[in-house]
Amino acid sequence: MKPVLGVIVGNRGFFPDELAREGRKEILDVLDAMACEAVILDEEATTFGTVETLEDVKRCAQLFKENAERIDGIVVTLPNFGDERGVADTLRRAGPDVPVLIQASPDDPHNALMGRRRDSFCGKISVCNNLTQYNIPFSLTQNHTVAVNSDEFRKDLKQFLGVCRVVKGMKNARIGAVGARPTNFNTVRFSEKILESHGVSVETLDLSEVFGRIENLADTDKQVKQKLALLKKYSNTGKIAAKHLLKMAKLGVVIDHFVRDCDLNATAIQCWTSMETYFGVVPCTMMSLMSNALIPSACEVDVTGAMAMLALQLASQSPSAILDWNNNYDDDPDKCVLFHCSNIPKHFFDDMRMDFQEIIAGDVGKENTYGTCVGRIKSGPLTFARFSTDDACGELISYVGEGRFTDDPLNTFGGYGVAAIPNLQTLLKYICTNGFEHHVAASLSQCADILYEAFTTYLDVETYYHK
Repeated sequence: MKPVLGVIVGNRGFFPDELAREGRKEILDVLDAMACEAVILDEEATTFGTVETLEDVKRCAQLFKENAERIDGIVVTLPNFGDERGVADTLRRAGPDVPVLIQASPDDPHNALMGRRRDSFCGKISVCNNLTQYNIPFSLTQNHTVAVNSDEFRKDLKQFLGVCRVVKGMKNARIGAVGARPTNFNTVRFSEKILESHGVSVETLDLSEVFGRIENLADTDKQVKQKLALLKKYSNTGKIAAKHLLKMAKLGVVIDHFVRDCDLNATAIQCWTSMETYFGVVPCTMMSLMSNALIPSACEVDVTGAMAMLALQLASQSPSAILDWNNNYDDDPDKCVLFHCSNIPKHFFDDMRMDFQEIIAGDVGKENTYGTCVGRIKSGPLTFARFSTDDACGELISYVGEGRFTDDPLNTFGGYGVAAIPNLQTLLKYICTNGFEHHVAASLSQCADILYEAFTTYLDVETYYHK
């Protein structure tokens, strides 16, 4: 869907109105070029559709209220000094709890006489001062002043749109927890109450209900047949017996119903080792398929891991994976192996096949462990993220950072990749010292700036940014 941005064009009477008129047109042209819909005062509603007086404030605030459910974020553009109270009062009265970007246009030192002088440089500081007094959070462009029609501002706006997606997607997010946390996975404990205080709800479904619903599905059920065809199209299933594929298809249908009926944004599913012992397959490929279709799915009921996958997906607009911080790589302190058994989305691989899960097979037998996704993660950019609930402090905490997946040789199984992360040893000490989980969410993108801005400025999450 098209992003929808509210736009406030600042103005101040003793500066040229003509600059405000030009600025309004410029911001609308840029938003149109970036396929964004603008909610903005008509040019005739106020002086060139700008916001300065109390009457302007009332009109703009009412417009934003009428479109509150549609607006993803608000851009404040200052073609001249702008009226700081006009901006702050509009946001206070309108009340949309969305990200706000402040942009100020640069002056031309060769044409800074009164007819063309902006003073936006100064006005931006005054606007930010008032927003701070009003306790309204906001985002800034990379440079203090930036021309609206520049590539630099388009980059700022692209990042801001990512922040808007993350904030909108994480507020009122709904995560499905399928099954109980495995006894040997204390690491994925979390507090539902802390998540609820941040607007994240957890919906539960017991494995007994999953297996019971599967029992009620006929082999010839239309949805089962469709899911089976999708599985065969999604992965190379040449080594997998028909009975195992049928079980996976039925599991997929049941989980699909759970996602739809509870309006879920992500899931966290019990695997180790109830699924294998009592159902006879691993859920990996079904989870991989969901994550690849932008319904992230984490294993071992790792709800906060699924949340991090969702955040990464919203920021990057691409599939995300849940991985283990798993192995050192030779004696390189800035490289490690990221691994899972695996339920990694197809998006991460150049080549993927379905096979049996070699680790669990030692406990429950190879016959009960078909359905895992095997392959090497392709080289490229990496953004990683993790949420955790700090129950002692009653807080939601996180970390984010970037690196890259490499082509370094590695002889192993499952889903895996070699990650190069600058100053990795400091990051690992931080993870251990602060009690974070061994799971980490990953994306083939560079979007840590987006996540950090969204988490710290708008979502009230204490976040460590590993740079």
